[in-house]
Amino acid sequence: MNWSFDITLKNRAILHRLLVDFSLSQLNTVPDGYRNSIYWNIIHVVVTQQLLVYKLSDVPMLIGSDLVDAFRKGTKTERGATQHEVEHLKKLLFSTIEQTQKDYDAGRFTSYNSYTVSTKSTLTNVEEAIEFNNFHEGIHLGYILAMKNSIIS
Repeated sequence: MNWSFDITLKNRAILHRLLVDFSLSQLNTVPDGYRNSIYWNIIHVVVTQQLLVYKLSDVPMLIGSDLVDAFRKGTKTERGATQHEVEHLKKLLFSTIEQTQKDYDAGRFTSYNSYTVSTKSTLTNVEEAIEFNNFHEGIHLGYILAMKNSIIS
């Protein structure tokens, strides 16, 4: 699983760079034709990883239910993020994955509640969840890169 965690961290580094490079206004912009902002897409991947890996393994998540409720699948940008929230997200991008790897290596994920994702694949264990998460994060990176062109042009 080290390779899968490495891929996640590399993707998170790209997302972190976007949080650094864009202004708060740009991070909060919802371009025409989209329903969410860059900020929403980035925090959504953190929330989804926690749900797929921790919640479905019946292990307490590393984030609060307030974030889950605001940024889970089916939500949309309701308000702009503050600079403080962006700074917090920059830390969460890495701390959640680093802790997930420690928890995985320590054997904390001993059970898993099967879950069928939007692609109609059914996740049956934490390893599948970690691998699917990389696919999911790649989709959102693609959205963000497309949005980037709308925001800076």
